[in-house]
Amino acid sequence: MVKRKLHGAAAMAAVLIGSVTGCTGPPTGSLPPGSERRAPLAAGSGHGEQRGFTLVASGDVLPHASIIRQAAADAGGNGYDFAPMLTGVKSVVSEADVAICHMETVYGPDGGPYTGYPNFKSPPEVAKGLSSTGYDSCSTASNHSLDDGAEGIDRTLAALDKAGVRHVGSARTEAESREPAWLKGGSAKIAQLAYTYGTNGYPMPEGRPWAVNLIDQEKIVADARAARKAGADVVVVSMHWGTEWQDEPDAQQLRLGKALTASKTDDRPDIDLIIGTHAHVPQSYEKVNDTWVIYGMGDQIAGPMVNHSGAYDPRGNQGTIGRFTFAPPEREGQRWEVSKAEFIPQWFDTDAGRVVNLNAAIAGGADHVAVRDRIREVALSRGAGKQGLAMGQ
Repeated sequence: MVKRKLHGAAAMAAVLIGSVTGCTGPPTGSLPPGSERRAPLAAGSGHGEQRGFTLVASGDVLPHASIIRQAAADAGGNGYDFAPMLTGVKSVVSEADVAICHMETVYGPDGGPYTGYPNFKSPPEVAKGLSSTGYDSCSTASNHSLDDGAEGIDRTLAALDKAGVRHVGSARTEAESREPAWLKGGSAKIAQLAYTYGTNGYPMPEGRPWAVNLIDQEKIVADARAARKAGADVVVVSMHWGTEWQDEPDAQQLRLGKALTASKTDDRPDIDLIIGTHAHVPQSYEKVNDTWVIYGMGDQIAGPMVNHSGAYDPRGNQGTIGRFTFAPPEREGQRWEVSKAEFIPQWFDTDAGRVVNLNAAIAGGADHVAVRDRIREVALSRGAGKQGLAMGQ
């Protein structure tokens, strides 16, 4: 089904010699700034006809210096335009009922200066590019959330608000830090939560200990239960976790994935989907305790990536988009079940500066079969194919 959207500078002076790894309305109260530009939230289950929905999620948006230069070139000398580099996946994103991205970096002030690795300050025009592609919400909790302190968070969330993109994981106020990103899919009310393993050693801003959500099992469960109590039919948790450049999920991912998916209230799981980012490479999908977990979706947008050995690593520009079809329960209060689970292999062409839907490109005659097949092998490496995961188009 097609989602009907309500939202439709010079190049960098400092040149980075190659890009390197980027990481070594609420149910109550007032709406956050910018919410007046968003579609109103309908009531949750139990009100009228029950309708299912499709949800897509994608990996890290990581604007290295080369990405910023590409956006400047695509804007033709008039600021920055990030929409063209996402055109290859726009149909997948915009046709879903709900689309979630991961905004890895914070934004600099209008007009710059903007920087890539190691301390990122991206043009705020990134938010407009995400919105025009069809994204409804972004997780903003990452190890780069405090690269420019509290001001970076404030600018980033303000730009996302202006673009009509919801966000969760970092916050400007304590009240905002307690709220999920509230989304609507079919007749379901969806709550997105987001957390990161750390902030690269940067302390929380003075007076703002709640500025970035850190991974804490008890807090995640408590937040999920609070969202359910506030009316969430489906709870989605974005996790910035794992070990960089490792195809396999690490011990923390496996432990947390098992513990979080096992958490229940009145025999109903507290969390309905876990979507992971951070590792820079595609990682596997797995159904754990009857709940889908994407350990890592890889990078969606990034410059040429250099791994910890100092070598260019093409895996850093590979990723997947997860697509899940949720069906309404037979009776109110039961779980919304995933009736179809898919992954769509994607790749960022650093020469062209474009995201590529690999299956669509292969159907058009492009020679990307080896890359597509490697991503598929990783996605299915923990037996997800036998659990019902299929490769989508």
